[in-house]
Amino acid sequence: MLIQVSDLKFAQPARRNLLAPVLLAFLILGIVLALLLRFTPRRTPDLTILRTTIYPTHTVFKSDSIVVANQHTDDTLYIITTLRIDDRLHLPLFLKDFTATLITGEGEEITTSAVEKLDLDNVYTSFPALKPLASEPLLRDTMIGPGQSAEGMILLHFPVTKEVWDHRRKAVLNVDLYHQGEQEVLISRASEAVSNATHNPTTSPVSSPTH
Repeated sequence: MLIQVSDLKFAQPARRNLLAPVLLAFLILGIVLALLLRFTPRRTPDLTILRTTIYPTHTVFKSDSIVVANQHTDDTLYIITTLRIDDRLHLPLFLKDFTATLITGEGEEITTSAVEKLDLDNVYTSFPALKPLASEPLLRDTMIGPGQSAEGMILLHFPVTKEVWDHRRKAVLNVDLYHQGEQEVLISRASEAVSNATHNPTTSPVSSPTH
């Protein structure tokens, strides 16, 4: 006797419509991007030069030696600039270094590093009239919290005369941040003033060579 066996049929799961999950994923991605743009609208902090004081120095080097000239002079320039940094990134900022670049009227580019905190007293000892013009320095390795700001003095020293500075093409302060890289801000002529401090030329002895 033959027994007819019907074909076995397995229930197939209904095919899922993938369009809805894809649309939902794009919607979530759009919301995340919008929030990022809303709460982190800037990629760089705000740097502002509040004021700049120019302090020219004139140093006379004297020697008793008959081999070298009796004296020679050295004219340089200290730039006392006050910088304000506003952190609008909603991320902390860590200050790494401060340098400045001067482009003279002849196109020469001179870069200098800001005077270190440990060297400030030596500078004030050499040029006492400079100290009253100084303020609390903005230090390397300072951390600025999100939504906060920091302000302080940056002391720069350029081996040029005031005349060279006055006829410059450009001068910028470079602020190097640990995670955001180097940012620059213009040291504008509008921010600066010349020190009216009275100071006499500094005389430094030069030792005679030994023969």
